[in-house]
Amino acid sequence: MAVREILTVPNPILKEVSKPVDKVDEELRSLMDDMLDSMYAADGIGLAAIQVGVPKRVIVMDLDWGRGERNPRYFVNPVLSDPSDNKLPYEEGCLSVPTYYDEVERPDRVRIDYLDYDGKPKTEIAEGMFAVCIQHEMDHLEGVLFIDHLSRLKRQRAVQKVKKLARLRDQDDAA
Repeated sequence: MAVREILTVPNPILKEVSKPVDKVDEELRSLMDDMLDSMYAADGIGLAAIQVGVPKRVIVMDLDWGRGERNPRYFVNPVLSDPSDNKLPYEEGCLSVPTYYDEVERPDRVRIDYLDYDGKPKTEIAEGMFAVCIQHEMDHLEGVLFIDHLSRLKRQRAVQKVKKLARLRDQDDAA
């Protein structure tokens, strides 16, 4: 297992649409393990493979991580359906848009069909934070970031903030 670099805006790879996975094998499980390590190292609760530069339809998530517990979840070729008509605003952040948070409105319940870590088909109803997180990560698989749901001005501000942070980090690294 290894910690991989998490891509940040405005990296064009983040806008790519991810491809379906043919099979869940050791190579894919190794990717998912690396993704989980990378997510934990960055103090995140969800990560899509495209965020580490791999355009595959794979998501890892751990909603208990923020409470100091580990309960990793793996979603291969996830498909969302039956979204609730009830939409709620949630403040979202993203490892690919570090230190920027804003409110996004999403359905508060959705069905998810996917393959798990062992390649077994699963179906669940996601509600609340789980629903928000899975929709956020699913957007990544379509080349969409949470800031794409915001106004153009807010999106530009978010990208500028990330670019500034990267410049400051590069200056610190050079010193």
